[in-house]
Parts: sequence; C-alpha cells; structure tokens
Amino acid sequence: MATDGILYLGVDGGGTGCRARLVDTAGAVLGEGRAGAANIRLGLDVSWGQILRATDQALDEAGLNRTALARIHAGLGLAGITGPVDSSRVAGASPGFASVAAETDAHTACLGTGSAGYAIVDGKSHPIGGWGFEISDDGSGAQLGREAVRAAVRAYDGLGPSSNFTLAIMARLGGHPPDVVAWVNGAKPGDYGSMAPLTIDFARRGDPVALDLVHLAAGHVRNFVRRLTALGARHVALMGGLGPALEPWFDGETRAVLAPAEGDAMDGALLLARRRAA
Repeated sequence: MATDGILYLGVDGGGTGCRARLVDTAGAVLGEGRAGAANIRLGLDVSWGQILRATDQALDEAGLNRTALARIHAGLGLAGITGPVDSSRVAGASPGFASVAAETDAHTACLGTGSAGYAIVDGKSHPIGGWGFEISDDGSGAQLGREAVRAAVRAYDGLGPSSNFTLAIMARLGGHPPDVVAWVNGAKPGDYGSMAPLTIDFARRGDPVALDLVHLAAGHVRNFVRRLTALGARHVALMGGLGPALEPWFDGETRAVLAPAEGDAMDGALLLARRRAA
C-alpha cells in the first residue's frame, strides 16, 4: 500500500480528540489515526505529541513510518489557534514535514469541538466565537456539561430544581459537593464534555432540568446560525457530535438554513495542505 510520491496529511485536532487522514496525490485514503486532545492551549509539545500519535497510526496503515514525513505536506486544523501568530508557532514546531499549514479547527471544518462559527463568503473568512472554554464556546458539549454540573450542585444546595438528572450528575461525580470540587480541580473541557451525552439522554426522557439546559444550548447554536447568515452564508452545516444531537430542539428559522456537510474537518485540512504545497 506504500507509495514513494508526495503525500498529504489532514489533521483535525480538537479539545477532546485528534484525527489524522493520509492521502496520496489522487486523494486515495492510505491510512487514518486517532489520538487525544490537540488544543494548542495545552502546550505545543502536547499538541504535536497527539498529532504524531494519530499520524503514526495513519502511517502504519499505509505501510510507512516517520521516514516519510519529509514528503508529507500537512494541513492542521487545531483548537486554540486564534490568529497568524499561533499558526506560525505551530508550523515552526514541525517535526520534519515537507510543509505545514495550520489554522483554527473552525476554518478547516468550514473548508471540509469548543464551539465556533465560520463562514467563507466571496473568498473572505468570517470567524465567530471559538475563543476558548473560559469565555466562549457557547453551545458546545463542554459548556453544556459545565451547566449540568452547576445545575447539580445548585439542586444539592436547594438553590435550584432537583430532578433525576441532577441526582445522576451528582452521583457520577461522587455524590457530594466536595467530591465535585475535587473533580473540577483537574477537569478539562473534554471532561465537562463527557457530561453532554447524559444531559441529552435525560432531555429526551423529558427531564425538566436537562430540557432547560438543552434548550439553552440550542439557542446558542441558533445565535451562531443567525450571525453567519447575516454575514452572507446561504447554508450552514453543523460539524461535530453535539450539533446533530441538538437538532430536535432547533427552531424553524435554524432548520431552514441547515445543510449536510460536503466533507469533514480532515477534508478541509487536506485542502489546506494541498494549497500550501502548491
């Protein structure tokens, strides 16, 4: 399966996981791989370490090893990139690829999770949100999970409504607020995001607290869609796992402009790699 020619690698590196796809010049997929979170805010060494773990798996499927890096043009869509300085820092730390083009994961998703909106209208890019878990990422799995944890603690203290959902969240985190605090001390956005599927599950069962949180998250997605259409986007595709899960709670206005994605974030990253190589 191995080839001696130029190769392209597309990487989708989010806050919860990293995926890599290796293709030849004809676009045939030679191998794919997965690894952990590659958000550059975790550190460039951590980010590149996960990228290389996923790359090694893709290379192994292709019957190759890291000696092939010198002929691989890589396109990276990474969470945590906020501008050209970040992109240059990432490319500058390359472990030996033929070339590296790095952009925010929202950019490559648009060409092809935090949350972000991204539109390319008449050749101009319009990034919306995506400024990180602490101040942004509305409508993401991490934010939904954090709201679930907050609701569980409020219910425990009698400051908010209690339900089977809040009891389940509290039990999952140890049963008492000190247990939750201990968990929070080491929690990353991906850990909060792990609470999102449970929230969706309880909302589907009609739990009132879970429903309120899911409606709030759906509203954040609606705001992204409204802003993107105001910028000139005619259709909006939802990328990542949470968007489709929230779809039953979208209003008619949001549904009217949604369209299936023409590719995934790795396809966008591969296009980025090809453009840089050219």
